[in-house]
Amino acid sequence: MSWHLEPLVGFDLETTGTEPREARIVTAAIVELRGADVVGQHSWLADPGIRIPAQASAVHGISSERATAEGRPAAEVADEIAEALAGHWRRGVPVIAYNAAFDLTLLAAELRRHQLPSLSDRLDGAAIGPVVDPYTIDRSVDRYRKGKRTLEAVCVEYGVVLEAAHDAGADALAAARVAVAIAERHPQVARLDLAELHDRQIRWYAEWAADFQQFLRKKGTADAVIDGSWPLRELAAPARG
Repeated sequence: MSWHLEPLVGFDLETTGTEPREARIVTAAIVELRGADVVGQHSWLADPGIRIPAQASAVHGISSERATAEGRPAAEVADEIAEALAGHWRRGVPVIAYNAAFDLTLLAAELRRHQLPSLSDRLDGAAIGPVVDPYTIDRSVDRYRKGKRTLEAVCVEYGVVLEAAHDAGADALAAARVAVAIAERHPQVARLDLAELHDRQIRWYAEWAADFQQFLRKKGTADAVIDGSWPLRELAAPARG
């Protein structure tokens, strides 16, 4: 049976910013699916420990005041999310995240910031995965389609209803349903087993990053560097507290 017909887990973070090594978790959601049915969901609201910039609050709707008053300590939230994801991976269930390199790198940075076991540590040193990233897959299998590749735009392309963009639960569910829709439209994706699909995405993401870096340099940004690591970027320097 194809991976997209088996149990799946959608994952999403809403955060304080767009740099995954520096931004903090504000909200998070993990949604479990079997077929078209949601069979489990867990969500978190964190107190990120820093002020949430106004531009970030405008996106996800969570103010600093609400996060401080209602959010749980960031270390507890990061630890629980990581343990939940690791539990799914131990059972061989793929975690689906749209632009996974952002969410998983940010989570990894939070774990290190709070001196918690890494994702790999929770898997006895094994590499994380399987991960399914509809953003990376769609960009590879439909490379020349014009238009944006935001989650909202890709939902429209694949006929997936996104109830409330930038709500972590809604985005996690939509990401999982987009992954299923991609597999249904592109049989070559559905035919891959999860290990092979994970490995293909590593290559696809690296190829995209190299092409985009070359494009930027040709356009005049001579020092442009696009990180091609997937699904985790290097945490080269200690995260600031």
